[in-house]
Amino acid sequence: MASHSPRSHRRPTAARAFTARTSARTAVTLALASAASVTLFAETGNAQPRPATPGEVKAEVDALYQQAEAATESYDGAKEQADTARHAVDALQDELARKTALFNETRDTIGSLAAAQYRTGGIDPTVQLVLSSSPDAYLERAGLLDKLSSRQTAALAQLAAQRQDVARTHDAADAKLAALRSAQERLAARKHEVQTKLAQAQALLDRLSAPERAAVDASDGSSAPTTRAATRTPLSPDPGRSGIPAAPSARAAQAVAFAYRALGLPYVWGATGPNAYDCSGLTQAAWRAAGVSLPRTTYTQINAGTRVPESALQPGDLVFFYSGISHVGLYIGNGQMIHAPHPGAPVRIAPISEMPFAGATRPS
Repeated sequence: MASHSPRSHRRPTAARAFTARTSARTAVTLALASAASVTLFAETGNAQPRPATPGEVKAEVDALYQQAEAATESYDGAKEQADTARHAVDALQDELARKTALFNETRDTIGSLAAAQYRTGGIDPTVQLVLSSSPDAYLERAGLLDKLSSRQTAALAQLAAQRQDVARTHDAADAKLAALRSAQERLAARKHEVQTKLAQAQALLDRLSAPERAAVDASDGSSAPTTRAATRTPLSPDPGRSGIPAAPSARAAQAVAFAYRALGLPYVWGATGPNAYDCSGLTQAAWRAAGVSLPRTTYTQINAGTRVPESALQPGDLVFFYSGISHVGLYIGNGQMIHAPHPGAPVRIAPISEMPFAGATRPS
């Protein structure tokens, strides 16, 4: 075990991806491709030519959003790990400070005992008895010396145990600090990856003319008017009147109601509310409102509940997309979900058929 000085301890100040739409949107994309074309410059060091038509731009932007979303989920997971490690470091450093204070207190006590023993124990007991004017007083002091010696022995044993405890806690804090730094490095890498993909997508969109950009947004559904007031729904929608299937439980109904209230809020990668969300942040918040704690990322949410087939979906179920399980939405019935798509596309209702279905989970 490494030797540590326990005298003092200072606590340190510590996208969403869409592929090309299904056949329902193919006609729009083809129309965009034939309506206009723009010349796009190749990126430095990139041998692949840039897309030349709005349709090609949209396809590449969708691919970049999907890659950014996968990186976002990795970012969310790394952030969760970093937060956990940071809390562990803080707790261990608090514990180390307390144990160090106790160690120093014990050491000071031993120092006082040693000084007293030195002052009284430097003369042979026989000589002390001869010189003592009162044998009774000497015998009383001798008994006190025995007690001091016994206390000193116990204190020394306590000091040794405390030194080992401080060293172990110090090592544990160092290990947690190393884990925190590693998680922070992963966090920074994922953040850079997300920002790079989003910047590439934005650069492509910026090369379009205003009418072309509007057409791309319209084909993506990003420009569709979505007012939060107009899209609110009762806690338990009446399927006979609204056409919305009833949720299978009160909790599922609460999660669905929360998602409806979030319609129109912006997508922000890494966000968990209340004013913006990414995809898994929205589903986590919706079910939290229903009293159910879900993990943070799509990769972990898919295992947080009972797996259900697509044919058995009910309102409140979590629906996942892409082979990498990089996107999630909240199913609301009739083949529809509420989800946070990608930057520039706010929380909205969309068909689950617009992305490759990967699985579903029913939280409980």
